[in-house]
Amino acid sequence: MKNIIIVLIGFLLVSCTNDTNTNDCFFGVTLNETINLSNPQFIDIQVPGGHTIINLGGRRVLIIRRTTSSFKAYDMECPEGDCNSAMTFDGLKMICPCSQKEYNSLNGSPVDGQGCFALEYTALQISSTALQISR
Repeated sequence: MKNIIIVLIGFLLVSCTNDTNTNDCFFGVTLNETINLSNPQFIDIQVPGGHTIINLGGRRVLIIRRTTSSFKAYDMECPEGDCNSAMTFDGLKMICPCSQKEYNSLNGSPVDGQGCFALEYTALQISSTALQISR
């Protein structure tokens, strides 16, 4: 019985993995900005499903309102190292214009499963009118 428990514990330790997505395509990108959601510029993100693309801290940032209380924010720089053009957003996915590679707006993953993720920022609603975008 003791051997079975040892084998089970060993199996559990070996089978554990870290599911954290690592994005090695963006080095040294930092951002810490707060936006005022009551600004007319952000009318499109007042309702779930709305989005806007703005310049923050020298970066083009896509902000998507998922629900009444959650947001997603992505850098619009194409993760492909050889592309200097900003991605576009069609309402569902971000598209790199150089390669037509598509990225999922739910988690930034490449639709084809290959390569780097789009750069995601933390989007935290800190009050009813303030949204902090950071990395």
